[in-house]
Amino acid sequence: MLLLALDTATPAVTVALHDGADVIASSSRVDARRHGELLLPSVDRVLADAGLRLEAVTGIVVGVGPGPYTGLRVGLMTADTFGLALGVPVHGVCTLDGLAYAADIAEGPFVVATDARRKEVYWATYADSRIRLTDPAVDRPADIAERVAGLPAVGAGALLYPDTFPSVHEPQHVSAAALAALAAERLAAGEELPAARPLYLRRPDAQVPKNYKVVTPK
Repeated sequence: MLLLALDTATPAVTVALHDGADVIASSSRVDARRHGELLLPSVDRVLADAGLRLEAVTGIVVGVGPGPYTGLRVGLMTADTFGLALGVPVHGVCTLDGLAYAADIAEGPFVVATDARRKEVYWATYADSRIRLTDPAVDRPADIAERVAGLPAVGAGALLYPDTFPSVHEPQHVSAAALAALAAERLAAGEELPAARPLYLRRPDAQVPKNYKVVTPK
């Protein structure tokens, strides 16, 4: 097994290689505006650090969000392209699950929250680092304050709203290393990972105007 994992659902552009037992190379950089520019060089760097070629990869793991439309689609399209070119399966993993898996919380329950912009967070609650209790959702922090009251939190989204998430733990951003390790663990247990389909949870910011003026001659 050699899994190439990547995620662009948050400001982190993150890539890792996992051989089924351990992460053998990884790279992460936080830059919300340069997903498309940074992803492929990161893949090249990780492969070079591992001394391997892309053709050695036997499976792709990609974070499916939830996340903003523009950043999320960079990772998903890249993963699909690699899968088609190499003829290998592409496995989807919820980005929030990757954060939960890497959480430095001894025991649950806890909540994971990432920045959804528009003064909202993408979030879900977890029994522990491997078991998610609720479906991913997008909400204003004040609207979920009672539901997450008393729970430790993980993720950069939680840091933005201390009134709702007063106790925040590492990590702030997802790592492809955690996604790869979680996927490898599930695959080794015989689990079937979901298809790589995006969790947008809401419509993109950019939309076609509904009532635009016709300027062509009759």
